[in-house]
Amino acid sequence: MGPADLAEAVRSLRRASVLVVGDAMLDRTVYGRVTRISPEAPVPVLAVEREVAMPGGAGNVVRNLTALGTSVAFLSVVGDDQAGSDLTGLIGGQPGVEPWLLVQGGRATTTKTRFMASGQQLLRTDHEVAQPVHPRLADRLIRIAQDTVAATKVMVLSDYRKGVLAGDVTPRLIVAAHAAGRRVVVDPKGEDFSLYAGADLIVPNRAELHRATGMEVDGEAAVVAAARSLRERHGFGAVLVTRGQHGMTLLDGDGLHHFPAEAAEVADISGAGDTVVAVVAAAMAAGLPVPVAARLSNIAAGLVVGKLGTAVAQDTELLEALGGQHGALRKIVSRGRAAEQAERWRRRGWRVGFTDGHFDLLHPGHLHLLEQARRWCDRLIVGVHVDDAVRRLKGPTRPVQAEAARAAILASLPAVDLVTFFEEDTPLALIEALRPDVLVKGADHRADEIPGGLLVQEWGGVVRLADLLPDAEAAVARLGLGLKG
Repeated sequence: MGPADLAEAVRSLRRASVLVVGDAMLDRTVYGRVTRISPEAPVPVLAVEREVAMPGGAGNVVRNLTALGTSVAFLSVVGDDQAGSDLTGLIGGQPGVEPWLLVQGGRATTTKTRFMASGQQLLRTDHEVAQPVHPRLADRLIRIAQDTVAATKVMVLSDYRKGVLAGDVTPRLIVAAHAAGRRVVVDPKGEDFSLYAGADLIVPNRAELHRATGMEVDGEAAVVAAARSLRERHGFGAVLVTRGQHGMTLLDGDGLHHFPAEAAEVADISGAGDTVVAVVAAAMAAGLPVPVAARLSNIAAGLVVGKLGTAVAQDTELLEALGGQHGALRKIVSRGRAAEQAERWRRRGWRVGFTDGHFDLLHPGHLHLLEQARRWCDRLIVGVHVDDAVRRLKGPTRPVQAEAARAAILASLPAVDLVTFFEEDTPLALIEALRPDVLVKGADHRADEIPGGLLVQEWGGVVRLADLLPDAEAAVARLGLGLKG
């Protein structure tokens, strides 16, 4: 399939529906700064700045599916604790999700808490009880799955060995799915893959393949031999092995398929397996062949490993990746992508700067402002007013250049790290999304009148006024454009 066909395949994911059953977790991340060592012990003191909570484990598979626009039914078990309540709220707040989070009294909801400073993990704490769920609750879970699977196209079993899929629960779920004419995709754990016998697709990583077969997995030939042994032993329809920097290998009824790694850079592999499982399941639910589903999941994995922390791949990101933009044009992104990138930069300890304007007929004054702004931060994001907004504010003869051309020129400048658009009269909403550390405008503005200035200062950022170039200002004034554009 060519890029156009693959793009249409991505769009079809919005028409898919998937049932996810597995171990839900709560992932908490505590961000802060370390500037001193504790006087009580030789340990760093983390000055906490903010905390973020999101669904983990099978819940992260759900996050990845909703990012694709796929409809999801989610079936899991949580404890009767605050973490369980928080997790239920996070899952239920996602679009297109039908949550079935059963509560077991006395059970602790699996919670992982990571403490981060300047992009580095200082410590992780786990709070969990990895025991099988109560038998009566397991029976209820299976009954709900039997009713729900008929309304979806594919069942995903996301096994983290925390107890939801323990004992005979997994075989019974596979039987129920097949009885309804639905296919089963498994993200496995442990050494005994007989639990998943008969699944249509199993997605182990290289280490899991080694533990399940006891065979060597160094090199493609060894991986293929182990995958073939696994498939024949347990009657799997297909085996998709994720191999990190070596890409993926798929063995199905039609033969062997290899997909080289797609990542341009690797920042963090956390959650990449969940992304693969989600994309391949959504694609199968959309009626796409398994090799096509694997190819899309490989592209998605390349996107998420370039992000810090447990991340997802949006369907729009997949479409952008298939669009083949290279060089400077890759700096032009949507508002959501810009906000994600700003967050990743902050997690690395970098100061994020922001400035905005029309940037119609780029001139030396613009260049002077952008270069100053870049000196005041580690990464600079530029917001560009869309054409309709410029016409609304400046009149029907503006802009002289369309927004795509203005953005492309800005993206080609070394001082600019990212370009995005905004359609509102002011960039306030964009600033709220990006949360820059440095907000820059020209010195022809008053600091107390700059949209978003007070917000930036509230979260600890600064507002800087860039010097103007007198000669450039006079020259542009003669053109009737003004430096504020």
